[in-house]
Amino acid sequence: MHKPNTFFEEQAFQRGYSCIAGIDEVGRGAFAGPVVAAACILPRGMMIEGVDDSKKLRSSQREDLYHIIVKHPDIIFGIGMVNNILIDEMTILAASLYAMKRAVQNLPITPDYLLVDGNHLPTIHIDSQAVVQGDSLSQSIGAASILAKCIRDRIMVKLHKRWPYYGWDRNKGYGTQEHRDALATQPLSPIHRRSFLKKIKCHTFTSNRSTML
Repeated sequence: MHKPNTFFEEQAFQRGYSCIAGIDEVGRGAFAGPVVAAACILPRGMMIEGVDDSKKLRSSQREDLYHIIVKHPDIIFGIGMVNNILIDEMTILAASLYAMKRAVQNLPITPDYLLVDGNHLPTIHIDSQAVVQGDSLSQSIGAASILAKCIRDRIMVKLHKRWPYYGWDRNKGYGTQEHRDALATQPLSPIHRRSFLKKIKCHTFTSNRSTML
């Protein structure tokens, strides 16, 4: 099992910061649905066995860790989302960073330092550090990754009930062969990202755009 790592958090604590939030997002590469970000603040010294990049975990492992995180009275988290319409207007990178900013803004307290997965930082007036592969290297970023993944998966499973032919309960909106095959024969849903589908042969979209997310 992956060993949780608090190296980056401890570095920040030793430099005088007292409230450190890890941030990650999921859904950047999906054909449909929102991008979801989470910001997570863990108490100093807390170790949660098994926390890792959510993509490396089985669904059952993610769910177990998700419940540990959200039910723990000393763990603080916030969630930010950007829907497919804004993704098409902003580009996915800008939308991902905006979702991260929203997640921080939705925290019940304001952190004084951010550890952000990847090599880009959201525009926010808080000291921040980008950590490439941070969801595997930082426990707080890994916890945020798990929160964002589980929440987005729930959204896509719920949306699957409205548009079942795309298989979103299985592929979560990503471009699997099942999803691509459906795009060749079915009208686009209101939550598909048009900017992602320009090179894919799709049926003409005939429904109204949605602002549900």
